Amino acid sequence: MEEDTDFRISSSCFITDHIGFRGTIKSSPSDFVVIEIDEQGQLVNKATDEPIYKICKVLPEPNNFAKKTKLDLQNLFFEEGSNQGISTLVGCSDDDRNHQSGSEKEAIINDGTSRGEEEKVDILGSLLDEKTNELLNHFACDIKEKWNSKTEQIDSSPEFFLGTIIDKNQRAILHSAIRQKFPFLITIGKNSGIVVKPNLEYKELCHLVSEEEAFDFFKYLDAKKENSKFTFKPDMNKDHRKAVHHFVNKKFGNLVETKSFPEPNYNAGNPHIVITVRFREKAHKHRKRSLLECQETKVIYTAFTLRKENLEMFEAVGFLAIKLGVIPSDFSYAGLKDKKAITYQAMVVRKVTPERLKSIEKEIEKKRMNVFNIRSVDDSLRLGQLKGNHFDIVIRNLKNHVNDSADLRERTLEAIENVKNKGFVNYYGPQRFGMGRKVHTDQIGLALLKSEMVKAVKLFLTPEDLDDPVNRAKKYFLQTEDAKGTLSLMPEFRVRERALLESLHRFGMTEEGCIHAWFSFPHSMRIFYIHAYSSKVWNEAVSYRLSTYGSRVVKGDLVCLDEDGDDEHFPSRKVHLVTEEEESAHTYTIHQVVLPVLGYNIQYPKNKVGQWYQEILGRDGLQTCRFKVPALKLNVPGCYRKILKQPLNVSYQLIEAHDIDAKAEGSHMDEAALSLLISFDLDASCYATICLREIMKHDF
Repeated sequence: MEEDTDFRISSSCFITDHIGFRGTIKSSPSDFVVIEIDEQGQLVNKATDEPIYKICKVLPEPNNFAKKTKLDLQNLFFEEGSNQGISTLVGCSDDDRNHQSGSEKEAIINDGTSRGEEEKVDILGSLLDEKTNELLNHFACDIKEKWNSKTEQIDSSPEFFLGTIIDKNQRAILHSAIRQKFPFLITIGKNSGIVVKPNLEYKELCHLVSEEEAFDFFKYLDAKKENSKFTFKPDMNKDHRKAVHHFVNKKFGNLVETKSFPEPNYNAGNPHIVITVRFREKAHKHRKRSLLECQETKVIYTAFTLRKENLEMFEAVGFLAIKLGVIPSDFSYAGLKDKKAITYQAMVVRKVTPERLKSIEKEIEKKRMNVFNIRSVDDSLRLGQLKGNHFDIVIRNLKNHVNDSADLRERTLEAIENVKNKGFVNYYGPQRFGMGRKVHTDQIGLALLKSEMVKAVKLFLTPEDLDDPVNRAKKYFLQTEDAKGTLSLMPEFRVRERALLESLHRFGMTEEGCIHAWFSFPHSMRIFYIHAYSSKVWNEAVSYRLSTYGSRVVKGDLVCLDEDGDDEHFPSRKVHLVTEEEESAHTYTIHQVVLPVLGYNIQYPKNKVGQWYQEILGRDGLQTCRFKVPALKLNVPGCYRKILKQPLNVSYQLIEAHDIDAKAEGSHMDEAALSLLISFDLDASCYATICLREIMKHDF
């Protein structure tokens, strides 16, 4: 977080009803320790001599505990076929295997089932009892028979409940194994169990392509293997190809993109056109290169754990870049971390060997940084590629709220247990907005969305009311717009500001020049400002939603049907609009309610909250905004975020201040200030200060 001192959430709400207490957080960086939890559930500050992950195999979806296990399974399922190359389908049906080469056919077991398929059968057999496994197969066969009969209509009503499965990882394994074995079915988490239903999108696609193609396409879509692609069979009918393009982009456009190409080795006089589907490039992919280029020029990637103390993350990256002779965009990371704290996070740097990184260890210690767990890996990280964060926090000088005479210890324990059980309002935290500064990041994001490039640059370079070299340089620029002169004043370690100024010096302070200047930032940083604006609106939306309807789930609310979807990126088909009947029957709970984070591919609630969104967009001049900024190559599809979250693995201890600080020697026990030591885990994209705010009923 940048700074928390001036952080306020306007018209903020609480979901719990306890009184809370007052206290001081972040008295020193050591009072606020943040340790990233990697996708395997390991704390990244633990020393290791082995690579924690092989990123080249699979890039999992961000912050999805269940999907992490699923993707581990896909490494298991497809390990035998890992030599097929990135253009090979992820999983093939038996019919498609007729087109494989002889060497590939040798990998098929005599009964026609691949080794990978046998693995999946074994997975289902090991997790389901024999009767349930048999009933699941009968359910799948019944669905296929009804579809194949072409005389019997089928809707979304047939369901098969696998039963309650307490272990979340086992649920995740089952979700994946079922969808891979039966792509014509979908799985939904419900009450710690799994519901299996027909996949109506599969049936719809079967009206456009062969069932074999639909079968393989949905297996490909569920596997989400990085750099893989799927190719439909040759299609000479342009109108039919257009219909397939339209279907895929309408249903899955936020995940994949489609293009038509001539089939390789085609006859120039009679080309065969095929539709190719591939997953959209991640933000950290800045250049498209052919497979041949990648083989000829293998990029070096070095992973490490960064420990920093009281240091803003971008400043840390800028300093490392200077010392290593690379640029900041050569660094990738899974998430942003607090400034006034001791933080541990995973990073990957391109074009730097492990030996080179180790050679600067002593130099960077002077900047309160350390690097360890240094090793070679095969690819970069991306934002969200983590399970969550662990926090160890000291809250000092505990006091009752004004006019509260209850026992302070009882108040404190009551508050923690209440939030532990009921959760907290899942606001975006202050580091999203740069609170404590004159200009917040969301203001820059709004300017970019409105294509006000010059205004956005000026906002970025607005000085604080401080007399230091950085702010003197910014003040000089706003007075003169002299980029060259400002460069001579701007300290070397301010890498972002200098990159922007160098571009402005070259291209000028015009709309076109400012567009070039924004391209001096990596894509992840450009889109960060857009996300900051969307996050601010989401914070305001959840306050309005709770103040209008409270904890009731009402008609027109949006709910997430998949309780195992812990991240913000569950598909739109898992988001359901609550009906009047469901409101009356209390079908859903407040913990299932989500609100959209602004973008071009989201739906709004169909109640007062949806109307509120439209009013806010009008207020900010975005009535016609498509959440795309072509000039900066920014596309924001949007997503959904649960309005409530809960801390995990909570532990705490009340302690007298002199038990923490030896300097309190000689103080009387009853006069000693009380402090709270609290530890907990949060999902990625959740904020510790927001959780503490709910516990303490206090804005910092």
